[in-house]
Amino acid sequence: MANPKNKKSSLTDAQRAEIDALRGATTPTRRATVPALEEILYEPLPVLDHGFVRVIDYMGDDAAVVQAARVSYGKGTKRVSEDRGLINYLMRHRHSTPFEMCEIKYHVKLPIFVARQWIRHRTANVNEYSARYSILDNEFYLPAPEQLAVQSVANRQGRGDVLDGKEAARVLDLLREDALRSYAHYEEMMNERSDGTVIDSARSGLARELARMNLTLGFYTQWYWKTDLHNLLHFLSLRADAHAQYEIRVYADAMLETAKRWVPLTYEAFEDHGLGGVRISAKGMVVVKKLIAGEAVTQEQSGMSKREWSELMAVLGRST
Repeated sequence: MANPKNKKSSLTDAQRAEIDALRGATTPTRRATVPALEEILYEPLPVLDHGFVRVIDYMGDDAAVVQAARVSYGKGTKRVSEDRGLINYLMRHRHSTPFEMCEIKYHVKLPIFVARQWIRHRTANVNEYSARYSILDNEFYLPAPEQLAVQSVANRQGRGDVLDGKEAARVLDLLREDALRSYAHYEEMMNERSDGTVIDSARSGLARELARMNLTLGFYTQWYWKTDLHNLLHFLSLRADAHAQYEIRVYADAMLETAKRWVPLTYEAFEDHGLGGVRISAKGMVVVKKLIAGEAVTQEQSGMSKREWSELMAVLGRST
């Protein structure tokens, strides 16, 4: 994992000072704590060019999941092997409520277009930086050249082949020019710089809540995002998937590392049944059973659509 302190541009001096103060303090508690997560508590994990993810707070651990599942038995077992077996059972049979007993809160800095995709996960508490009250920093996302690709022909919401050098350079120039121009106009309309200084004392500035509409979706915003473990894993199962958009997937990848530190037994089960597992429909199971029995099955005989059939064959490692 990259050193969180390598990308100083991701944090303001005030944020860095706050993090240093929080990490320098020790608070006695009787609550369960997780040393591996405590190691990175408050520290930003760099994502993209100016973004980050950092854990602000958490409640519970693997033992809390087990305790919730065995509430009628009180404290539950202390044997890791038994806890692992129970957590695997809960994950395998999709018993979600024990995982809802754990919560985690993140501070995330991300491009606005990623935030608009992320917010579709509605099972969380969110408080976003307000451009009605404050001025957004002049920070915008510029993709790496290898992330600039044409529209996919097969997937309407995906990418195809990577642009060649000249085309990629032109796209980056356009993105940069548009962002710089829109930010300059943003400051001009407000008659105010990001540091609070007035540009022209002889005129009034447009309200911040109106001036912000000029900014592109590539500019960075920030929010606090709190969710329970069950819904975090659901988010990660979708956004850490290879089919997810790259710009949100890298955030999910960083959050996977925090989950692994926080609840290692749950993460192990999630890797097996969530990230590495697959769901097969009833029709798909009929096909699988026939194939195991040595029978020949075609897409037309299966009653599945061409897309469903292709997906099933890909899962089974068979050519369509």
